[in-house]
Amino acid sequence: MYEMKPEYYTGIDTIDKEHTRLFELAQETKDLLCDDFILDKTDNLVHLISELINYTRTHFSHEEEYQRSINYPDIEAHIALHRKFEDKLMEFDLDSLGDDYTSQNATVEELLGFLTSWLINHILQVDMRYVKK
Repeated sequence: MYEMKPEYYTGIDTIDKEHTRLFELAQETKDLLCDDFILDKTDNLVHLISELINYTRTHFSHEEEYQRSINYPDIEAHIALHRKFEDKLMEFDLDSLGDDYTSQNATVEELLGFLTSWLINHILQVDMRYVKK
């Protein structure tokens, strides 16, 4: 199960709520992967990736705005990591999947692995740098 754990909380309410939503999207991705009743996952994948792109842009904007407000010195490097995440989401080639259900499942699995690994590592190793404890 993908969820916010105590160690992921920054203490910044807005950021924590948005991170929670990102974990919910990871869980939705896992649910799609495990749903044996949905053979053709392309439409669901398109929807999930679209929502991830839109939501992360909003979240990144809020996070970057917060960093500016506290004069965070490493903001440019942080922004660059955000853009790399967005670029990676854009690399998922959903048009080539067609009716190949094995490839669809592999793509969902790849998305899930990328999303969860990035999210956890980013929060713990990058976001925690700007948190005032």
